[in-house]
Amino acid sequence: MEIVFLNRLSKRNEQGYEDFAQVWIGQHEGGWSAGWSTQHVPDESIDDLWYEGSLWQELLHVYRHELALKMAEGYRPLIHGVFHEQEGSSGRGQTLQKLYCYSDLFSRDEVYEQLTMWRRQKAATERKAPYFIATNRLLRLISVYLPHTEEELLELPGMGQGKVSQYGTELLAITTQNDRTTPFPLNWVTETLEEEVFLSWLYKQKENQYRQELNKFSLTRTIIEGISDGLSLEHIGMKTGLHRREMIEAVEHLDRDGIDMEKLIRKELVNVSEEEQAAIWSAYEELGDTLLKPVMLKVYGEEKATETGLDQIYERLRLIRIRFRHQQVPDRHVG
Repeated sequence: MEIVFLNRLSKRNEQGYEDFAQVWIGQHEGGWSAGWSTQHVPDESIDDLWYEGSLWQELLHVYRHELALKMAEGYRPLIHGVFHEQEGSSGRGQTLQKLYCYSDLFSRDEVYEQLTMWRRQKAATERKAPYFIATNRLLRLISVYLPHTEEELLELPGMGQGKVSQYGTELLAITTQNDRTTPFPLNWVTETLEEEVFLSWLYKQKENQYRQELNKFSLTRTIIEGISDGLSLEHIGMKTGLHRREMIEAVEHLDRDGIDMEKLIRKELVNVSEEEQAAIWSAYEELGDTLLKPVMLKVYGEEKATETGLDQIYERLRLIRIRFRHQQVPDRHVG
């Protein structure tokens, strides 16, 4: 095996000594591998193989996730750039990250619960999704730093003038009921946080990010392999654990990413008559492909669609829409 990347890392253990490790990426006969070696005593190491396969992108997803876990434990690299991406942030970006870090480490759950209850009530009243009112992260910031004025609210990232005008009075009614031990402005946060504590938190965020990316990559690969093997939506859903509606959404996303879905579409529409497919196509030509309900009503009518099953009807519409949109792109180019 040819080693194409190698870096040494270390961390201080509970006894005050340094533990050393190596992370590596190798290549052999067209295949890729990545792993971790921990040195416990001189000339003796324990190897952990993270990945062995043929896909570089898959290797990177696994490598970054596993490495972030190690760095969250306290390992630090001898040479920076171990994630094979643009790393780190500086200036205002790092200041914001430290505000988030402090709010996670020193949470005030009782105030956070008050704020989430307020958000639920407000979302119900305004008929909005809760995150449109305020994200979990913003509520966490408010619960920890406890602003007492509108000017202090505006210091929190994600709290713009619009939200302050709309919700500021109600938020301050909650925060001012709670005693706070830290002042505004919040420039003290950067000085208070220990650098190692912040870095461990930061790498934990990376680990969460890379785990989501790895799960998404694995899911995408399973769907693509299922389509290639001629499986139906139902069987691919059994492999991925996704419901049919989620599978259709995933297929639409993959199609936008350039993955050919025609083999799957043919399989799923095999029991849909040519006349019905042609009627749907004609409705798209007349009404456009942005909204599905007008197309559904034109082709089926409310009563027939209900008898057939709305979920089944909308699934057909979305699959045929993928074909229709592919046809429209070359037509627009010709025009």
